[in-house]
Amino acid sequence: MIDLHTHSNASDGTEAPAALVASAVAAGLRVVALTDHDTTLGWAEASEAARHTDLALVPGIEVSCGRGRGSLHLLAYLPDPTHPELVAELERARESRDSRLDRMVGKMAAAGVPVSIEAVRAEVEPGATPGRPHIADALVRAGVVDHRDEAFTRWLSDDSPYYVSHYAPDPVRAVRVVRAAGGVPVVAHPSSRTRTGTVGDVLIEELAAAGLGGLEVRHRDHEEADVRHLTDLAAQLGLFVTGSSDYHGTGKRNRLGENTTDPEVLERIEAEGTGTDVVRS
Repeated sequence: MIDLHTHSNASDGTEAPAALVASAVAAGLRVVALTDHDTTLGWAEASEAARHTDLALVPGIEVSCGRGRGSLHLLAYLPDPTHPELVAELERARESRDSRLDRMVGKMAAAGVPVSIEAVRAEVEPGATPGRPHIADALVRAGVVDHRDEAFTRWLSDDSPYYVSHYAPDPVRAVRVVRAAGGVPVVAHPSSRTRTGTVGDVLIEELAAAGLGGLEVRHRDHEEADVRHLTDLAAQLGLFVTGSSDYHGTGKRNRLGENTTDPEVLERIEAEGTGTDVVRS
């Protein structure tokens, strides 16, 4: 089984990169991609762990993008982690996410939500990409809510009065930067109706013209009608389709391997990705 979308505690997952590799092995996966938000921080630890298993690791990133009030997440497989443009974009995004954390928590605390910036920062691993899930984790730890999903429903959604935006590159620019870094760009959960919102066909067509490689079609946030539509759209545009779990450890209810990618698609990603290599034992 091939699962091409997972997160460690280098961003908003709850397992260390090595522990994530162990979980992937226990789940019976043959290949897993580590795609933390706007960072490659977990690559080294996950790669070292994977070399001692039969599991192949695909180094990746989930790049947060934005246009107007809309957002889009772009999975970048096998990019060069030292490419100057990519490094600059990721650093800018992380710095913006960090200041956003202060502003959101300040607004929530001022309104009487029982949360402090000290408690939130205690949930962020050193060097990790901070995000709203860490605010949720602080609320869970304090017993205010039972799960991240409840925190997002009550306080952390995009339409919440406490929401604060952060820097995110335009998706067309992101696709071009990922390609320049030797990576293969894929739109993550384009029909999700949860935190990031749906991505329209017109934008996907624009991204395909800019160098998009594929669409993440099989995802738990997609209904059957979404899967059919995205599969047809991908065929029309010459894009490949992937399936994955978007696993976050205990941070989401998603299970490793609940959606998977065909081996032929992984072969295409490896053929197109020139920035770094798949890690094998």
